[in-house]
Amino acid sequence: LRFLVLIFQYTRVWIPDPDEVWRSAELTKDYKEGDTSLQLRLEDETIREYPIDVQSNQLPFLRNPDILVGENDLTALSYLHEPAVLHNLKVRFLESNHIYTYCGIVLVAINPYEQLPIYGQDVIYAYSGQNMGDMDPHIFAVAEEAYKQMARDEKNQSIIVSGESGAGKTVSAKYAMRYFATVGGSASDTNIEEKVLASSPIMEAIGNAKTTRNDNSSRFGKYIQIGFDKRYHIIGANMRTYLLEKSRVVFQADDERNYHIFYQLCAAASLPEFKELALTCAEDFFYTSQGRDTCIEGVDDAEDFEKTRQAFTLLGVRESHQISIFKIIASILHLGNVEIQAERDGDSCSISPQDEHLNSFCRLLGVEHSQMEHWLCHRKLVTTSETYVKTMSLQQVVNARNALAKHIYAQLFGWIVEHINKALHTPLKQHSFIGVLDIYGFETFEVNSFEQFCINYANEKLQQQFNSHVFKLEQEEYMKEQIPWTLIDFYDNQPCIDLIEAKLGILDLLDEECKVPKGTDQNWAQKLYDRHSGSQHFQKPRMSNTAFIVVHFADKVSVFSKRSCVHWSSCFPLVADLFHDDKDSVPATTASGKGSSSKINIRSARPPLKVSNKEHKKTVGHQFRTSLHLLMETLNATTPHYVRCIKPNDEKLPFHFDPKRAVQQLRACGVLETIRISAAGYPSRWAYHDFFNRYRVLVKKRELANTDKKAICRSVLESLIKDPDKFQFGRTKIFFRAGQVAYLEKLRADKFRAATIMIQKTVRGWLQKVKYRRLKATTLTLQRYCRGLLARRLAEHLRRTRAAIMLQKQYPALPRGLRVQTHQMCACPHQVLMEHKATILQKHVRGWVARRRFQRLRGAAIIIQCAFRMLKAKQELKALKIEARSAEHLKRLNVGMENKVVQLQRKIDDQNKEFKTLSEQLSAVTSTHTMEVEKLKKELARYQQSQGEDGSLRLQEEVESLRAELQRAHSERKILEDAHTKEKDELRKRVADLEEENALLKDEKEQLNNQILCQVKDESAQNSAKENLMKRELEEERSRYQNLVKEYSRLEQRYDNLRDEMTIIKQTPGHRRNPSNQSSLESDSNYPSISTSEVGDTEDALQQVEDIGLEKAAMDMTVFLKLQKRVRELEQERKKLQVQLEKREQQDSRKVQVRAGAAGLQSGPQVPASRQELESENKKLKNDLNELRKAVADQATQNNSSHSSPDSYSLLLNQLKLANEELEVRKEEVLILRTQIVSADQRRLAGKSTEPNINARTSWPNSEKHVDQEDAIEAYHGVCQTNSKTEDWGYLNEDGELGLAYQGLKQVARLLEAQLQAQSREHEEEVEGLRAQVEALKEELDKQQQTFCQTLLLSPEAQVEFGVQQEISRLTNENLDLKELVEKLEKNERKLKKQLKIYMKKVQDLEAAQALAQSERRRHELNRQVTVQRKEKDFQGMLEYHKEDEALLIRNLVTDLKPQALAGTVPCLPAYILYMCIRHADYVNDDLKVHSLLTSTINGIKKVLKKHNDDFEMTSFWLSNTCRLLHCLKQYSGDEGFMTQNTAKQNEHCLKNFDLTEYRQVLSDLSIQIYQQLIKIAEGVLQPMIVSAMLENESIQGLSGVKPTGYRKRSSSMVDGDNSYCLEAVIRQMNSFHTVMCDQGLDPEIILQVFKQLFYMINAVTLNNLLLRKDVCSWSTGMQLRYNISQLEEWLRGRNLHQSGAVQTMEPLIQAAQLLQLKKKTPEDAEAICSLCTSLSTQQIVKILNLYTPLNEFEERVTVAFIRTIQAQLQERNDPQQLLLDFKHMFPVLFPFNPSSLTMDSIHIPAYLNLEFLNEV
Repeated sequence: LRFLVLIFQYTRVWIPDPDEVWRSAELTKDYKEGDTSLQLRLEDETIREYPIDVQSNQLPFLRNPDILVGENDLTALSYLHEPAVLHNLKVRFLESNHIYTYCGIVLVAINPYEQLPIYGQDVIYAYSGQNMGDMDPHIFAVAEEAYKQMARDEKNQSIIVSGESGAGKTVSAKYAMRYFATVGGSASDTNIEEKVLASSPIMEAIGNAKTTRNDNSSRFGKYIQIGFDKRYHIIGANMRTYLLEKSRVVFQADDERNYHIFYQLCAAASLPEFKELALTCAEDFFYTSQGRDTCIEGVDDAEDFEKTRQAFTLLGVRESHQISIFKIIASILHLGNVEIQAERDGDSCSISPQDEHLNSFCRLLGVEHSQMEHWLCHRKLVTTSETYVKTMSLQQVVNARNALAKHIYAQLFGWIVEHINKALHTPLKQHSFIGVLDIYGFETFEVNSFEQFCINYANEKLQQQFNSHVFKLEQEEYMKEQIPWTLIDFYDNQPCIDLIEAKLGILDLLDEECKVPKGTDQNWAQKLYDRHSGSQHFQKPRMSNTAFIVVHFADKVSVFSKRSCVHWSSCFPLVADLFHDDKDSVPATTASGKGSSSKINIRSARPPLKVSNKEHKKTVGHQFRTSLHLLMETLNATTPHYVRCIKPNDEKLPFHFDPKRAVQQLRACGVLETIRISAAGYPSRWAYHDFFNRYRVLVKKRELANTDKKAICRSVLESLIKDPDKFQFGRTKIFFRAGQVAYLEKLRADKFRAATIMIQKTVRGWLQKVKYRRLKATTLTLQRYCRGLLARRLAEHLRRTRAAIMLQKQYPALPRGLRVQTHQMCACPHQVLMEHKATILQKHVRGWVARRRFQRLRGAAIIIQCAFRMLKAKQELKALKIEARSAEHLKRLNVGMENKVVQLQRKIDDQNKEFKTLSEQLSAVTSTHTMEVEKLKKELARYQQSQGEDGSLRLQEEVESLRAELQRAHSERKILEDAHTKEKDELRKRVADLEEENALLKDEKEQLNNQILCQVKDESAQNSAKENLMKRELEEERSRYQNLVKEYSRLEQRYDNLRDEMTIIKQTPGHRRNPSNQSSLESDSNYPSISTSEVGDTEDALQQVEDIGLEKAAMDMTVFLKLQKRVRELEQERKKLQVQLEKREQQDSRKVQVRAGAAGLQSGPQVPASRQELESENKKLKNDLNELRKAVADQATQNNSSHSSPDSYSLLLNQLKLANEELEVRKEEVLILRTQIVSADQRRLAGKSTEPNINARTSWPNSEKHVDQEDAIEAYHGVCQTNSKTEDWGYLNEDGELGLAYQGLKQVARLLEAQLQAQSREHEEEVEGLRAQVEALKEELDKQQQTFCQTLLLSPEAQVEFGVQQEISRLTNENLDLKELVEKLEKNERKLKKQLKIYMKKVQDLEAAQALAQSERRRHELNRQVTVQRKEKDFQGMLEYHKEDEALLIRNLVTDLKPQALAGTVPCLPAYILYMCIRHADYVNDDLKVHSLLTSTINGIKKVLKKHNDDFEMTSFWLSNTCRLLHCLKQYSGDEGFMTQNTAKQNEHCLKNFDLTEYRQVLSDLSIQIYQQLIKIAEGVLQPMIVSAMLENESIQGLSGVKPTGYRKRSSSMVDGDNSYCLEAVIRQMNSFHTVMCDQGLDPEIILQVFKQLFYMINAVTLNNLLLRKDVCSWSTGMQLRYNISQLEEWLRGRNLHQSGAVQTMEPLIQAAQLLQLKKKTPEDAEAICSLCTSLSTQQIVKILNLYTPLNEFEERVTVAFIRTIQAQLQERNDPQQLLLDFKHMFPVLFPFNPSSLTMDSIHIPAYLNLEFLNEV
């Protein structure tokens, strides 16, 4: 019923299609129950009628809403069926280029046939530690899930990778291996992956072949177990192989090849070492030419063979073994070419003795030719009584030969795999493992042989295991959610498995037929027909009697029994005769490769023939079934994870999807079966919170008053879905049947549509009302004006009509027109006059207004022109200034041009002057001519007056002559004027030419100026680029140096850990002497100072890196060789310590045993009778000795006053001499007595006397007292002088003298024993040193032998090159040793020179002080007594302490100090105190004290940081103090560069005697290490919070939507507990960091760098997750991101940290957020995106666009065409190929000099620091 509700008009459905498998269509009208067809419209707008079966009422599949298309998990689809799965995979693969998709617990991987940048180290780190489903589907996600479950559940895991040939199984397995190698262990500690990859060429050569579907198809399955230890680090691997296609050795179909190794060997047959193989080209051998085409396009078999040989060598296979392997392979080829001739009877056959191939076969394998020739054509039958030898037919002999070839190859394959496993084996104990199964999936061809039958049988077993695992997970999920478990009907393939492997199944009947003497294919097929004809999984073909059909879970497969009989001929007697035992025959051949004899005696294999029949039952079917059962047992004992690889097309085109091939593989690999099982249960799961947020629009208003969301969800579902079986309420989730989410989506969409229609209706009505009101008002206004105009026109018309009537009435006789005109003029004369005047006024006013407007516009234009001209003038002035500054070098080029311009200007001036002179001359001539004319006129008048009319003729003549002259003058003037005009025109023309040339010159000058400006700009740009490059190089150098410091600290930490371990191990019972404090300090100090040490040399290497520059250091390998040598020395030292520890443990154990044996012996010797005599004699001698001493003393006192006679003195000397002689005698007696006492004691113990032992305390009452060494020796001498005849022991020991003597003897014995032990230890150490040297020499000899062996395998040129490399390395090491020796000598020389200078200065100061003291003493001698008073002095800023108080100072001030204790004091107080102590040591010129204090301080800080390696406050505290101490050493170093800001008082606190530049570098390196630890701690705290706070938490409530999710949030992948954080938590944490650093006085510049690094980490982690998560790439996420980033920026501004550059590090994330919110439709949008996203790479932009997902149906997806447009516009970018940002990248830190304003004498030391032993100076 629910389905029928959804079938209405515009519903989209899927219908079958022969080309595209499934095709989308849309209903054109509603469906009514009982209709026989559906009216559909296809996507190409064609109308189609789809018939419906009325009886079954099978409607077409419904299509999912667009919001669900492209989901990461197929189980998240509302409609779970084949077309939905196929369409979702197609959309993800083609439109988004996503090759991975989840299908519940299965990862579907589609081969893109193109390299994708999604497998780098950054992607591995991004997926590490993430839950499955949090990120986009990936093979790394499956590997991480397996690794996490192994560590969490303590259970072994398996990853099952299956698929067709060419689907990418091996690549997927390789990437899983790479993930485990990266996560489970560093590349330096383990190379298991490299070893497995090194074995790939071998396995491809012997196990891969060309098929019709793949040129490099794996024809075997492998299961690789990766072993882990208890810390889950990789320790080893193991490989097991399955289902080797042995039939390919003897048969290949058309267009296929045999295994690659055969063709590689044939391609290399011309090599000299392979002449004895007698091989030719591959076309000449039957086993390699059946597929006709023996070559593969683009593959060089000879080159691949060389790679195979190199791989053999890398895995440790010697050259002799390789030759043996190649002999076996060549023998197989020769065996295939053996010609077998049938006899006439047909039951027997023979082989020619001259067959060269058989000869080669026997020669290569070392078997007898006659025996092989005989047993290839005969077989042996063994009965209980006798043995029969029978002949075989031709077909039987061919089958036997093929079986022998297959078995030889299988045995060889197994041996090679075994050798690879030995190379991957480890002796360490394996705690757990992860297995990776790479096996081909279900296969069906036109001709299916026995191999396809076995493959499909294995896939049936795997599918069964998969189904059981899916049901197990489903049951666990339902039980956890407390949902009743109901049995789901699913496909059970156990009947099909029983058909194959059960008793009297296909395999049993096949084995039985193979044992029958004359078994045939027809007989076996008939038995199958008779036995299994009633089975639903077995069918008989219509047109064949030798084939049968097996109905598998994926498809029907027709198997031809002919092929299977050929393939299963390995049970023939001859094969059993040769290879029944794995240790004989062919394995012996492989053993010959291992070093045994190279001959195989066929007779030696014949005696063991009499074995039980069980050996003959081990047919290939039995072996395959056994290995498959073992594999299933292994998989069942692990937790499986599934990867299904899909081949999208057979043409291997990148990102091309063939629906037919894809759906065929989906059916075969079990994905659709998973979908069907999921659809049968409750595939859709929603958390209550997500369901409420998504469908709250369906909740009624009164129900929202309830605060219980679960109750609201229950009431809503019960009201919307009437069938209670369609959903279930779990503990934390709601479970839905298939299609129910789509129904809810339809209801939600209808609700939104209704609300949208209501909103649209209301808004449209309001808009229409507004429009109507506006039109109405406009209409009324127009009507008002129109009515007024009409009214005025009517009034005017009425007035004129009345006037006309009146005029007509008054003047009826006038013409009508005249009357009217006269009437008007008469009626309104005044009006006409006024109109005329008004017209005149209007004319003038309008003219004035126009002129006024013109003037205003002209003024404005002038102002604009002035401003523009001013701007141009300023620009020209600026250009001229630039030209004046930068164009000096072009003046030489313009000198000629300027001269030419000057010459032309001069020429123009000359011509102007000439023109001016000519004009003046012309004007002068004209003036003279006029004057002459006037003069002539006057004369003429006067003459006329005087002559009258008589001379008129003469005057006329004169006038005529004058006129002629005048005309002549006029003509001359005209000529002159013409010439002048002509010259003037020429001059003008010339001037114009000059001006034009001048303009050209100016243009050229401007061009040159522009070129100069461009050159200046280019030079400035180049300079800026060079400057930026130098800055970048400096940053890289600083980063590289800090990385070196980091690596050095890691090595130092490792060394400390090893030393601590050795110290802990050494702490065993007994006396152990420690070295002196100085030596311990030397051992703790790892920095260079006055003393020279190996660690100091290492630090010198780091110093050298900084001095010479990192680029040179990168080229100078000596620095790194020093580091490597230091590491090797540390390892050797650790080994030596380990050996010494073991020896000492053995010595201690022996000592304990000796003490235990001696504990049973009681000391109590029998006292001899002469004890009293000895004691009395001892007393007497003691008295005599005392008298002698007294006499000597008296003689010494009286020597000066009284002069005694020499006789008394000589007498005294004689007595002393006699006493000494007697003393010697007594010594011997005491030794004899001691031996007697010991022997008596031994006799007493041997006799086991029952007498009570005499206690030492009773016998020797004074023996336990503390005895001084002198007293013991004195007592010893007394005992020696005792008379040995006395036997009274009581008298002898009356005063305890004998005990004293015994103690003296013990003391002497101990001294001697100590010396002897010291000598023995020295001897042992010397012996051990010699042994170590011998071992080192042995190792060196072994290495040289191994190198020599490797060299022999190389070519002569390679040998020479290898020898040169070895010599270079040896010379480099020698050079390094010599350099170290020279550096040590130079360092010692510098130290001695420095000490010599210090001592000379001391001597000079002492001499000067003595001279001054003597002069003062002579000058100021007083005759009277004067009281000397001490003058009170001020505190000088120095603290004095005694040397023995140094450890207490370090403990109170460094080791045990808590940062909280110094909350109210001066920041960095410990640094100031330490500097004041250093200053006093410098003041007293004690270099050892300075060195010891600084070394102890550095070691103490390191120990504190090591102990508190996760305490941010402690790390920040010591970073600030270390930096402050470094600043103090700089500020008071005496260097003028650091003293610019010092006061005069501070300059008095500078160091006087020592230069601590080396220690400044040490402290700088220590600061770098502390800074890196601080960043590491802060990142560790912030990183778990970033993704949740930045991407998942709703900072803006109600903005994000919720989409349905599938199995990717399965409970098994989730960790209990809520790990969600909000942005406020991140800001609170950063506030905490900032407060701690500020309170502890850390430099502000360092604080800025800390937050720049943290903000970069926030940017990188957030952007990486955005690039790997489809569910967060939406418009709402972009809005959330922009809001969160704005909050972080506001926080930076509030803390005055915006200058740190932290915002710039967030630029990629800001642009990603903007990209999510921009429009993505038109080319203009694409151009805007390209111009905006400058900090994002092309791959990142395309990835975000591919991941962009609408959260509701009102958003539109990004089209493929738009993404292609983006790619086309961004193709010119040179972006890096890396997709993700390196969130572990650390900016190099700078410690700028920050001097303190405090003076040392103003610092107060609190009493609670317990530093009372420091004295203020």
